[in-house]
Amino acid sequence: MSSVQINGPLDGHTRSAAVAPGSLVFTAGAAPIDEQGATVAPGNVSEQARQCMVNLEAALAEAGASLSDVAKVTVFVAEHLQADLVVAWDAVTAAFGDHKPAGSLLGVSVLAYDDQLVEIEAVAAIPG
Repeated sequence: MSSVQINGPLDGHTRSAAVAPGSLVFTAGAAPIDEQGATVAPGNVSEQARQCMVNLEAALAEAGASLSDVAKVTVFVAEHLQADLVVAWDAVTAAFGDHKPAGSLLGVSVLAYDDQLVEIEAVAAIPG
């Protein structure tokens, strides 16, 4: 059973999430890199977002959490078109399925790795 309570979904957007007592997991930004440290799918926002979610899921698992434990997600997209932000968000929400954590979607000018367009970080709550 998840310790995350989703509050106030409005037009498909969750306004807040509450967590029960337990442990919070704060992830670093999950980048679209493979096991060899290479950036996946240069120029492809959707594929990079998918790889970020794979890497985020692995980071959460290391802490004993899963995507269903995420209370807050932040998605950074290094593109100038608002449509590219939506493409990234669609890939992120697809990975979460029916779980809808509170989220922020930000356009930024540059990210850490060569050819990197997307980065995703999260806060998860695991029961105590």
